[in-house]
Amino acid sequence: MNDPEIRVGDAEREEALQALGDHMSAGRLDIDEYGERTARVAASKTRGDLLELFKDLPDPKPAFAVRIQPSPLEPAAAAGPPPMQRWANSRPALRAYAALIPVIWVATALLFVFAVRTPFIFIVPFFAMVAGARIWGADWHYERRAQRRHRDHLRHRG
Repeated sequence: MNDPEIRVGDAEREEALQALGDHMSAGRLDIDEYGERTARVAASKTRGDLLELFKDLPDPKPAFAVRIQPSPLEPAAAAGPPPMQRWANSRPALRAYAALIPVIWVATALLFVFAVRTPFIFIVPFFAMVAGARIWGADWHYERRAQRRHRDHLRHRG
């Protein structure tokens, strides 16, 4: 099933974009590398094309890349509840905003160092954070509450 020649669809590309966003947020990719790799994700046709983008990166990777078939000699692991993915069900605009906050801070620091030598430039990221909180804050709150309810439901069910 991990044949690199199998064609990918939008779901696999979206998963790869999310993983690349996680790597950029963790500082493993700079903005230029992230831009190059996301462009290549959009143009990818096969699993091999996507896997090539993650060769030099640790987890997370697209799920088809880490899916391992159990050995027939090994007993299957007990099927527990799937791990919750915090950002998997979030709206794309909310995820993009969350990924842009560190980029805005880095851009502001670079502007301060190389162009605008006034500390007032650091007000810009705060405005961006406040604006995002006003726009998506309630959605974020409701998503976190739903995740908490789901986690509590799974905990009390088992």
